[in-house]
Amino acid sequence: MAAIEPNYKRADKAGAIIAAALALPGVMAPLNAYAENAPEHGEVALKYLSYQDSQPGLDRIKVKAPSIYVLAPLSPKWAMEGSLVSDSVSGATPRYHSAISGATLHMKDERRAGDVKVTRYEDRATYAIGLSKSKEHDYDSSAGSFDASFASDDNNRSWNIGVGYASDKISSTNDATLHEKKHTTELMVGVTQAWTANDLLQLNATLNRGHGYFSDPYKEPDIRPRKRDQEILLARWNHHFSALGSTLRSSYRFYHDSFGINAHTLGAEWVQPLASRFTVTPSLRLYSQSAAKFYFDPVYDPDVGAPYPPGYFTNPPQFISPDQRLSAFGAVTVGLKLGVQLTPDWAMDLKAERYEQRSNWRIGGKGSPGIDSFSATFIQLGVNKRF
Repeated sequence: MAAIEPNYKRADKAGAIIAAALALPGVMAPLNAYAENAPEHGEVALKYLSYQDSQPGLDRIKVKAPSIYVLAPLSPKWAMEGSLVSDSVSGATPRYHSAISGATLHMKDERRAGDVKVTRYEDRATYAIGLSKSKEHDYDSSAGSFDASFASDDNNRSWNIGVGYASDKISSTNDATLHEKKHTTELMVGVTQAWTANDLLQLNATLNRGHGYFSDPYKEPDIRPRKRDQEILLARWNHHFSALGSTLRSSYRFYHDSFGINAHTLGAEWVQPLASRFTVTPSLRLYSQSAAKFYFDPVYDPDVGAPYPPGYFTNPPQFISPDQRLSAFGAVTVGLKLGVQLTPDWAMDLKAERYEQRSNWRIGGKGSPGIDSFSATFIQLGVNKRF
């Protein structure tokens, strides 16, 4: 989660921002069968996300994030979709390790983001172009993407490929002279297979290559490499239980980057219809990561101030960071979603998630010492209208 968000103070609230993005319909779409035609119906979805995180003795960041998503078929061969989201962030300045007296300071920030995507549907193929923009007072991001999918003759298998490019501008309220940039190129390839009438499998591989400013200007000391390569492998399996009318959605994600972080995420959702109009979906997600190569465990000395590793002032290392998101830890997220189909065209859903992070929950090794536990709660309400 926030552990692999690389940059500036926004990374401290990355959990909220990421959650707001994931709340948008279509951003993390469920594993679906291949479609040859544009959707027959349009859709408008309104979402409202409330987020609160905390550490022992400190209620940290609060986020309120309304969003809207629109899907519009333009013809039997064309469709357009887009979303807008607004994050209002406030609360105590997050502490980037367990003991920092400045954590009692307060901050307030806002983010505006939007994206649009146009898709062309051909016989056994789709082609899509997307653009997105995100803006804060000290962080601007622009991105573009192209993706395509191709189906087999029997439509039981589809291959997909996507490329993307993002350009970010970073500044700092603490340093008026800071004007940095970061550029990231992404390549994704994958395959989706209808294994049986009740089983759908998917495997995606993603390569990200980034260069530019990855340090955090709101932390001291924090000097990170100006290059970050990331490799991600995602496997998903959906199985439908005909007798129960239920569906199990499971996934495994492996992440590796040139900072030295290796992370594993295991997720599962159980979609259970309760009646003709109601659906309940409990979920569980397990996460574990190793520490970055240049992360050091801070030792806080109240007489000195911010912690520095031994020998820092006489022989400073090339790269260094005490940011706890780069530490070794494990995390558990449990959630529950209730959906109701009010009419054939109207639907509502309510989702709650609880995230808990501990150093000693790391799987396959020791977690980083001296790090406080971290908790976050997500509440999301949504309304969908089909037209």
